[in-house]
Amino acid sequence: MPRQARIDAPGALQHIICRGIERRKIFWTDTDRDDFVEHLGSLIEETHSECYGWALLSNHFHLLLKTGNTALATVMRRLLTGYVVRFNRRHRRSGVLFQNRYKSILCQEDAYLLELVRYIHLNPLRARVVKTLRQLDRYGYSGHSVIMGYSDKGWQNADKVLSLFGKRLSSARKHYRGFIEKGISKGKRPDLIGGGMIRSAGGWTACKSKSRQKVHLKGDERILGDSDFVKSVLKAANEAMERHYQLQAQGFDFEKVLHRVSKLFDIDAQQFLLSGKQPMRVKARSLVCYWAVKELGMAGTEVAKILHLTQPAVSKAVQRGEKLALANKFSLID
Repeated sequence: MPRQARIDAPGALQHIICRGIERRKIFWTDTDRDDFVEHLGSLIEETHSECYGWALLSNHFHLLLKTGNTALATVMRRLLTGYVVRFNRRHRRSGVLFQNRYKSILCQEDAYLLELVRYIHLNPLRARVVKTLRQLDRYGYSGHSVIMGYSDKGWQNADKVLSLFGKRLSSARKHYRGFIEKGISKGKRPDLIGGGMIRSAGGWTACKSKSRQKVHLKGDERILGDSDFVKSVLKAANEAMERHYQLQAQGFDFEKVLHRVSKLFDIDAQQFLLSGKQPMRVKARSLVCYWAVKELGMAGTEVAKILHLTQPAVSKAVQRGEKLALANKFSLID
């Protein structure tokens, strides 16, 4: 059975799990870990993503990210590819390091943010990388130490998590730590790493109870949330996919996007594709980037190559283009 496509959207909360091939170690030394964390932080800032939780173990890692306008697939490709190249060079090896497909679960933020932060940050303790909660407080390869104030990672949004525990920093940290401590006895929590209707509903017992009450649930292994949340995510994903198919059926490609933007701004495409920061050129290029990435489904790296821009520049242009299209009610289809 073919694997389902990933579900991603700007502002989506994603729990990501990535393992080494054949469960082999992906971090051999602290130098490896430091390199990975530094590269992760750079990407978080560059792509305007948000990170609420993370933990590195010997053969896998967990991330809790909210994506910006850069697709999760792009963020992960750059993170993993860059790390593998440097890891192989450093250890004089070659070949693959990670499993072919990382796991990403789109999560309902209100219901699961704190549970996921706790689950992810307790991983080093469950795996016996550290022996006590006090040691976990200072473990430098988990976001828990950042929230507790023992590590400084400006790219991690610790304030968001702490704000859910109180307004005063000291009090918020105390309550957050108490919340983490209560999670130790909960064990591995398989309900937080698979998504799907059964897990989201609270297990088989809850599902059977709802079935007897003739409550129909909607589930999907790629999504962690209640039935209404799953339905809304799938509806949005299907609408986006249908939009891509509709445009493809009408023969829309990058050249047609250029033609449409040229018509809207009454300037030749060769003019606004030239480098320069004249307001009209910037607006035209931004609209091209927005429609190419969001309407045609092109990768930001692909658009960057065509327009001779950097990938971060395309990400920013997509944001500008979206605002421009909404403000002026521009449509790709005339």
